[in-house]
Amino acid sequence: MLLSAVPAVPGPVAAPEGEPFWVWVVTIAGLLVVLAVDLWAGRRPHEVTMRQAARGVAIYVGLAVLFAAGLLLFGGQPKATAFVAGYVTEYSLSVDNLFVFLLIMTAFAVPKAFQHRVLLVGIVIALIMRGGFILAGAAVITRFSWVFYLFGAFLIITAIKVCLEKQDDDDPEFQENLLLRAVRRVVPVTPDYRDAKLVVREAGRRMITPMLMVMIAIGLTDLLFALDSIPAIFGLTKDPYIVFTANAFALLGLRQLYFLLGGLLSRLVYLQYGLGVILAFIGVKLVLEALHSNTLPFLNHGQPVPVPLIGIELSLTVIIGVLALTTIASLIRTRSSKRELESV
Repeated sequence: MLLSAVPAVPGPVAAPEGEPFWVWVVTIAGLLVVLAVDLWAGRRPHEVTMRQAARGVAIYVGLAVLFAAGLLLFGGQPKATAFVAGYVTEYSLSVDNLFVFLLIMTAFAVPKAFQHRVLLVGIVIALIMRGGFILAGAAVITRFSWVFYLFGAFLIITAIKVCLEKQDDDDPEFQENLLLRAVRRVVPVTPDYRDAKLVVREAGRRMITPMLMVMIAIGLTDLLFALDSIPAIFGLTKDPYIVFTANAFALLGLRQLYFLLGGLLSRLVYLQYGLGVILAFIGVKLVLEALHSNTLPFLNHGQPVPVPLIGIELSLTVIIGVLALTTIASLIRTRSSKRELESV
């Protein structure tokens, strides 16, 4: 059953059976090959066209589908379903990153010919940092089941904040964080770009270029977004392998999605509410799981609470349904607004 009351069993949340080491090696090697091909294909600076972006999105989504099929064949339906739910969640939450990426590109005045390389390297940085984040999260969840209370509460609070956040008509400005400002104070930065170079030597001293700065900015920004997306996917599955691969495929396809959506981002006026609903739903799911395996002595005398649990199939249905509904509603709203302006 997708939503059923299950008899409570004392003890912490059981850790998922880990994947063999060779599976991790093969997976990471495969991802590195994909990155190498992507880097080779984009070795020459060029402006990405809509057709190229659409082809890139189709390729990366196709790779995710093939990976899900492989999981279904060799790992079973639960793993494949968990991957699809995690991938869709991470990809949809990553769309919100694109707004900030656009601000960063504008703030650093990145030439369009270099934007694809900046995004690729920035996303690679983010993927490496997220890997460490995922390993740490998996270790904490295995030892302390009560952390799901914290994850759930954090996601619910974040969902409320996302839904209440006002959308400004004026473009907000990107503000450099403390790390970027510290880099500028310690290392000299060239006033403008030097083609695609990251470090140059001028006037007898080594300097970094804005190209390196914007790559760092995108990597760090994505890591901040991971503060809600990582707990969200742990709410769908506790398998670190699934969490990592879902994040990897979502991040790898993000660059093409950036160029494909472009001006369409402003038309998704209800996206923030859809993301808020998804985060709140997963937050509630986490709290229910925490109650089901409760060990806190001040709650129900340290005994598990017999509450209903939300299955992964229902989670996937809700996530896809909410995204489809908010996208359709957004397009209808922006189309009607455009007609009203034309009629004035």
